[in-house]
Amino acid sequence: MTAKIFRYIFLMGGLVLLLCAGLFFGLQYAQAREDTYAALREEASFAVAGVQQTGEDYLRSLNGETAVTWIASDGSVLFDSTSQAGLPSQSDCPEVADAFAEGEGQAIRADSANGAKTVFCAVLCPDGTVLRLSRPLSPIWSVFLEISPVFWVIVLVLLLAGLFAFRAARQITKPINSISLDTVEATEVYPELSPLITRIREQNLTINDQIDELKRKQKEILVLTDNMSEGFVLTDANGIVLSANTISTQIIPGCEAGADLTAPEHGDISEIVRTALGGERVDIQNENGERCHQIIATPVTSKGKISGAVILIVDVTETVQRERLRREFSANVSHELKTPLTSISGFAELIMQDLVPPDKAREFAGDIYRESHRLISLINDIIKLSKLDEQTILTDKETLDLYDLAGETLSSLQSVAESKQVSLRLLGDHAQIEGVEQFISEMFYNLCDNAIKYNKAGGSVTVEVRNEPDAAVVTVSDTGVGIPYEYQNRVFERFYRVDNARSKEIPGTGLGLSIVKHAALLHGAHISLNSVPDRGTEITVRFPAKQEL
Repeated sequence: MTAKIFRYIFLMGGLVLLLCAGLFFGLQYAQAREDTYAALREEASFAVAGVQQTGEDYLRSLNGETAVTWIASDGSVLFDSTSQAGLPSQSDCPEVADAFAEGEGQAIRADSANGAKTVFCAVLCPDGTVLRLSRPLSPIWSVFLEISPVFWVIVLVLLLAGLFAFRAARQITKPINSISLDTVEATEVYPELSPLITRIREQNLTINDQIDELKRKQKEILVLTDNMSEGFVLTDANGIVLSANTISTQIIPGCEAGADLTAPEHGDISEIVRTALGGERVDIQNENGERCHQIIATPVTSKGKISGAVILIVDVTETVQRERLRREFSANVSHELKTPLTSISGFAELIMQDLVPPDKAREFAGDIYRESHRLISLINDIIKLSKLDEQTILTDKETLDLYDLAGETLSSLQSVAESKQVSLRLLGDHAQIEGVEQFISEMFYNLCDNAIKYNKAGGSVTVEVRNEPDAAVVTVSDTGVGIPYEYQNRVFERFYRVDNARSKEIPGTGLGLSIVKHAALLHGAHISLNSVPDRGTEITVRFPAKQEL
């Protein structure tokens, strides 16, 4: 800005000086021309007097730079100081014609050969002849030489103008350059800058308000995204992370602000980001170890161009597992229901067609009864699981004594245990929790029933109830066949039964431990299993000391 102000001031000063110099030179040139006319008129008056006295002899006696021509009344040349006689008639020359008509005439003509200008002055003599005097007009450069000192004055003035222009520019811009945008109120400026200072102050207030609003919104967005259970990532057009919440950094290692998600080390994510930045929306499921995530990448456009991508990462592990369990459950239910129904249908068809001997009819009826009972048990277990899954049962909480409930369960299974030659024992102390009696009783029944069914003749089942500082603990242990280690993680799955000959011989739906698991989850309890093949199994359930449903 300083250079621009300096240039404008200097050019303005130079232009004024040039105009003044041109005007001065023009006036000087005009003055030189008028001086030449005056000198010629004065010489002409003397020449007229001399011609009247001595005639042509006077004209011949003249010396100097002035040329003299004596012209008769008819325009013929009587004498010319620069040429021989015989010049053409001069009556057509303007200055001569004016002299004949008005007594005096003057003119300026340029030489066609060299362009030099000549001043002519013609005077009418008393005898009717005309004397014409001429003198070359000094060229403009000669005038310039005459006033050459003025040129150096102009140069000096231009230098001074440049210096003053520089200082003026500095004085104008210095207050502007010294304005501090942060402390504009404390800046001292000349009055002409006061409106600018006022506008800057108002603009600062507006900008500060906008910055505060942006910070508030940014903070709200950061709080919102950090508290999301989904991962949220925003990248620019090159795949550089602009923002990423905490969950996304846990799901995608190295997904911090400034990271390049298109880099090969990010694996499948890099391909997803590149696809989104290419303008295509991506919606896929990606499995990473035991977790499954749905990744949705959407391109962000601005003014028709892709300026980045938004990536949303949703943990759908539970949904996928539920869908898989639902399919498995449907397949297993179909299979488990079909088996007893097929047996019942076959036995009934044989009886209906009188293909069963009378002595076998009672046996077939017993088979039908057992299969029907198995079918009813299966349906009841499925209904219980469905209600536990959907939590449609009214779960009014009440204070329960685990020791008493365990005792009631063992009493109800006493006859079954005696038929299997298994002894039952209850140890420990009374422990109370808040829970649903129906679910706790069902849990104890299934645990004890399995311990009896998979036990050995002469074996035992022990139920121990303990009070611990932060939990009420129930342990059901047996001396049965045990569970191989490779199957222990699956025994709580629906319809899963250990694949061995003993398990196939023992009736059951494969839903007992699954019901135990869901009832424990409903009460916030934790289940642990410890089993050694041919030595027995121990299942421990830890209930919180106080449980609110």
